[in-house]
Amino acid sequence: MSWSLPILRIYGIQLRIHVTFLLLIGWLAFGYYTQGGSAVAFWRVIFVLLLFVCVVLHEFGHAIAAKNYGINTPDITLLPIGGVARLERMPDEPRQELIIALAGPLVNVVIALTLFVFVGWRGFSLEHAASGADLVVQLLAINVMLVLFNLLPAFPMDGGRVLRALLATRLSYARATQIAASIGQACAFIFGFLGLFGNPLLIFIALFVYMGASQEAALAQLKDISRSFPVSSAMVREFRSLPQTATLQEAVDALLATSQHDFPVMDETGSVAGILTRHDLIGALRKQDPQIKVSDVMRRDIPTVTTGTRFEEAFRIMQECNCPVVPVLDGMKRLVGLLTPENVTELMMVHSAMPQRRAA
Repeated sequence: MSWSLPILRIYGIQLRIHVTFLLLIGWLAFGYYTQGGSAVAFWRVIFVLLLFVCVVLHEFGHAIAAKNYGINTPDITLLPIGGVARLERMPDEPRQELIIALAGPLVNVVIALTLFVFVGWRGFSLEHAASGADLVVQLLAINVMLVLFNLLPAFPMDGGRVLRALLATRLSYARATQIAASIGQACAFIFGFLGLFGNPLLIFIALFVYMGASQEAALAQLKDISRSFPVSSAMVREFRSLPQTATLQEAVDALLATSQHDFPVMDETGSVAGILTRHDLIGALRKQDPQIKVSDVMRRDIPTVTTGTRFEEAFRIMQECNCPVVPVLDGMKRLVGLLTPENVTELMMVHSAMPQRRAA
């Protein structure tokens, strides 16, 4: 995710923090300082940080459950509205998705129960809890709220995934997703309407929920469409490649002369040696001499697919490696095309616009 900074790696999962989260901490600290001084600001910021520790543990619950089904989580990003665990791919079976979706809220349930036992051991007071003076009691209350909010049957919350998993046991994956996404969009309108007359934060949450629901519906439609096509039906057939001996300056010339963003790099035998992305090219130009070879900058860990690979499988590979482009080879292992996210989107748009598709 852009504008996010890596802070540490835990069990192979990169934990990132979005710059807007840092801005939120600074804004809260300033607001609390002006209201109650440095002591109040310190403890309120500590509370927010503890809250996001709970959010990180929630996301690790998803990641650990997904790992049991062979699905890795490359990174978790902290945002002002919560955390996002990026799974390499979505689970194939409804039961797996159900368990992965419930694993996150279950972590908050465990945290809440632990805090409740701690509060009871100290001597639980309803008046004390209502006053909001106890940091532990506030964390207990917020974890209960996290469970209830995340179990709303609306994408992109966990409850939406639970609903889809349950519906997918009787309906097609695409239909189940469409129903859950529609409920999510309805919830977004309710949040937005309430935000107009109350908390403006609800408007921000409404936008997040609506976009998340729309994205889930689009991905489900793509997955449904992709089962019917081989990679050769959507790959880019006209492209430009670069030799390993090419310089960064030659890559810049190719970038400016074409609409292509990413270039396959070929070795002396004509095989794909790697991919030079626009992002890596611009980053290298800022730090190195333009006469550096592209072989020193290119990505070497890019997987390949063949023209006969099912589109669904190729899309899964693209998601797992987080690749901007995947080379397509023919039966002779020659590079004959490129598969890009833009092609994926265009195939979905074209197929959805076909009359027979709409009739179906």
